[in-house]
Amino acid sequence: MNVLHLINAFFSDGAHWHGYDGIPTRLREHLQYTLIALAIAAAIGLPIGLLTGHTGRGGNALALVATAGRALPSFGLLVLMFVLLGLGLTPVMIPLVVLAVPPILVTTYEAVRSVDPSPVDAARGMGMSESRVLFQVELPVALPLILSGLRSAAIQIVSTATIAAYVSLGGLGRYIVDGLYQLNYQKVVGGATLVAVLALLTLGFFGLVARFTVSKGVRRGAS
Repeated sequence: MNVLHLINAFFSDGAHWHGYDGIPTRLREHLQYTLIALAIAAAIGLPIGLLTGHTGRGGNALALVATAGRALPSFGLLVLMFVLLGLGLTPVMIPLVVLAVPPILVTTYEAVRSVDPSPVDAARGMGMSESRVLFQVELPVALPLILSGLRSAAIQIVSTATIAAYVSLGGLGRYIVDGLYQLNYQKVVGGATLVAVLALLTLGFFGLVARFTVSKGVRRGAS
């Protein structure tokens, strides 16, 4: 059977749409892991990126942290956390957050640093506080690039959250891991297809967010 036949067989099987191992349940679990990891990574990366980008200090340290984070193998870190912490959600969240923080952190820093200094200087000349300069002048202009960092992090999490299945959790990775163990390639291909579709939907979602949150003037300037 070719890949298309395997995909069709997986989605045509009614058993895959009901119960604890059904697609809706596994999709909900996968989205839960993704949203939690993205929220934690954003809570870490956005404030630090905004602050360092605004002050212009710490760029080298950010680059070092980002390089170190990207160099860590997610699966290896998962195994280490599992050995240290045992079963649970925490051993999964740590590698996902470590994976997602670097693109958010670096992109946010670069976004703020790339803002034209002329309006920033004008705002300071008008007596605006540093916090108002950051949130009312720099952030609106930097928002498209910041969203691109969040989008990149979200897609990486969606693709990597399959590792949760290796420590007995759920998510779409359950189909891949169980399918390999059972030599059920219909499950493997079906699970991989669901992950790919979810990544594409994530890409489209951030496109819509950018459309409704970024001002038209900034979008025209970025295009």
